[in-house]
Amino acid sequence: MTKMTDNKTDVSRILDKVKAEGRSSLTAPEGKIVCDAYGITVPKEGLATSAAEAATIAAGMGFPVVLKIVSPEILHKTEAGGVLVGVKSADDAAKGFAAIMASAGKYNAEAKLLGVQVQQMLTGGQEVIIGAVTDPVFGKLVAFGLGGVLVEVLKDITFRLAPATQDDALSMLDGIAAAQILKGVRGADPVHRDALAKMIQNVSQLVSDHPEIAEMDLNPVFATKDGAIAADVRIVVNFSPAPARFRPKHEDIVRDMNRIMKPKAVAVIGASSEAGKIGNSVMKNLINGGTKGRSIRSTRPPTRSWG
Repeated sequence: MTKMTDNKTDVSRILDKVKAEGRSSLTAPEGKIVCDAYGITVPKEGLATSAAEAATIAAGMGFPVVLKIVSPEILHKTEAGGVLVGVKSADDAAKGFAAIMASAGKYNAEAKLLGVQVQQMLTGGQEVIIGAVTDPVFGKLVAFGLGGVLVEVLKDITFRLAPATQDDALSMLDGIAAAQILKGVRGADPVHRDALAKMIQNVSQLVSDHPEIAEMDLNPVFATKDGAIAADVRIVVNFSPAPARFRPKHEDIVRDMNRIMKPKAVAVIGASSEAGKIGNSVMKNLINGGTKGRSIRSTRPPTRSWG
């Protein structure tokens, strides 16, 4: 079994290469290596640097396949005309390679085109998105929601602090408005909840182990009754992040919240027996809420204390 330390080393090696080359994102083949290291399932794929190679890889993989441009400077492949789906023959794969390279070159003449990714085409299942972002206040957050174009249209997405526990991950599946869809509606099969939760956990652990990863999108992830597989991976890095904000320990937060929510004593300064006054309303709320305590009389303004 591969040790987690080995996984971290594999990812660090990729990130060091990206940093040395002055890049701010990973290529799709690099993203696959990162995903493999952390148990994030992705389709079969290969990098073609010529039309003939694209045809050979596609034929060996089995049709249909998807073709995607591979370039550090082109993150949004569809906008660049760099994606071709449903390729059904070796001849079409070769033609698709040429078309994609030409479109990407026109989209960004300065982009370094490394080739075309030939990928196993996935069909069926529910499309969801799993990702991670870096929040200036909360730090690393893992995200989950409906995927594909729905994430932009519905914005039905939920977040948790990273690293997420299994309970956190499972709660995210129920934390979106469309949660019922994942359970199966109108005869559709429910998704494999444990597989999705595990992918959420693995993404959250990845970005926690490697804070250089500023953003990560797995979109879409095809979730079925049998498992989950990420069809597309986008990873953005930042090698000069702002210093992490102080985050108190969980037990310190609970202790301080209990001091507010479960106090040993409550003092009301300016308590009044006259209806309508603020001091009277506060006293009534305390009494009606079940607070019990003793009354203290003083020559100072009226005061009541419970404790």
